[in-house]
Amino acid sequence: MSRASEQAYAKIRAHLLSGAVKAGEQLTEDQLAQITGVSRTPVREAVRRLEDELLLVRSDTKRLFVADWSRDDIEEMFTLRQMLECHAAERAAERLSREQIAALDAVNRELTAAVDQAQPDVARFLDANRAFHEVIIDAAHSPRLAQLLARLVEAPVVLRTARTYSRDDLLQSARDHDELVAAFAARDPDWARAVMGSHLRRAFHSFARAVGPAANDGLAEDA
Repeated sequence: MSRASEQAYAKIRAHLLSGAVKAGEQLTEDQLAQITGVSRTPVREAVRRLEDELLLVRSDTKRLFVADWSRDDIEEMFTLRQMLECHAAERAAERLSREQIAALDAVNRELTAAVDQAQPDVARFLDANRAFHEVIIDAAHSPRLAQLLARLVEAPVVLRTARTYSRDDLLQSARDHDELVAAFAARDPDWARAVMGSHLRRAFHSFARAVGPAANDGLAEDA
């Protein structure tokens, strides 16, 4: 991508993740060009990349919308993410350097500070959470795994789930990270895999409590 396209991508992505636009809201290339301060050509390139990342979607009539994830969509993505990121944690437990483990500990202290206050700083939490998981994925030394996870993490987690979490949920996430650091320090892949699995399932159920039952839950009760 050109420098202008990279600039457009970064600004549009930040705009989407900031909560300034709602899920399902329509956007136009003219709007995005105004937001980014570049012409429509680099905006189009940036939009294609954001479509690949599933942050933007097009309708059958080619109109552009902010992705609107249903509860079922997010449950499926959490399931896929759990499969992949548990594998990443297992690989990382045998590959993380001491410096990387220290970095994980430092990042999680930053994450804890962001949420251990009366009004949690969710944006700061998200930055630290992303940095924490990126260290693990990098340490797994699997480019294919990293590429797959990149499309599963940001869209469902940032756009919908983290904003539904209570302060207790956010603090529990920090405690899960502490246990992951302990598992990595012990070089125990089984422990790391188990903690990552429970961490992600807990995150999903926190989201599920906030948004209510899946579309087919009522059908099951009526059957």
